[in-house]
Amino acid sequence: MDILVIKCGGSIINELSEFFFHSIKQLQNRGYHIVFVHGGGPDINSMMEKFEIEPIFEGGLRKTTSEVLGIVELMLAGRSNRSLVHKLEAHGIKAVGLNGSDGGILTGEYIDEQKLGAVGEIQQVNTELLGLLLEKGYCPVLTPISITGAGTKLNVNADMAAGSVAKALCADMCLFVTDVKGVLKDEQIIERLTEAETLGLISDGSIHGGMIPKVNTALSVLNKGVGEVMIVSGKGHFYEAGQFIGTKFFQEEGVIQ
Repeated sequence: MDILVIKCGGSIINELSEFFFHSIKQLQNRGYHIVFVHGGGPDINSMMEKFEIEPIFEGGLRKTTSEVLGIVELMLAGRSNRSLVHKLEAHGIKAVGLNGSDGGILTGEYIDEQKLGAVGEIQQVNTELLGLLLEKGYCPVLTPISITGAGTKLNVNADMAAGSVAKALCADMCLFVTDVKGVLKDEQIIERLTEAETLGLISDGSIHGGMIPKVNTALSVLNKGVGEVMIVSGKGHFYEAGQFIGTKFFQEEGVIQ
């Protein structure tokens, strides 16, 4: 089974274009089975603001008290997940929304309970339910909420959750959907990059600003053992005429094109 794991950030869900969904359908027609993992940062921040709770981040991770976890789960499962599932189905793509903790799909452990609260990292992915849905032609749409062996829910970085799911499913590729086509140099997409080449482009300033955390995330997932990782756009075609459009990251020596 050819599997792709696609991670959609919360900020891009409402900006996904008709071209994006057309690319998904093309991939399905080519025989790919697709799992989505999504974030929901803007929705979470908006609700926290209403409750007058100041967001606190430590090393890019949201400090998650029990009160914050309630808001995180509410917005991820109740809004972001519903929105993405609805958009997929409106474009004729069969989808099922799931909390990552449902059926023990994502089992996690605390990273540092004292410092971060209920923030976890994935220890295990139960692929049985995901496999059944894929076999029936459905796209599972997962929140990055995991559960401990003791039954406590944890907030997990959606990028890392996507990487864990991709590795567990032996996915062909993990794609990170953003608002840009990929890494650009002289306004052209760099189609292939190794880690060393990527770090060199950060050093010389070619990769800068908001693209730095995007590529660092891609490299982190690549180093988790996922064979291929790609940054693509949610605002245009990212797959057309049998070709992926974006920047692909490799472990082996790549070629800057």
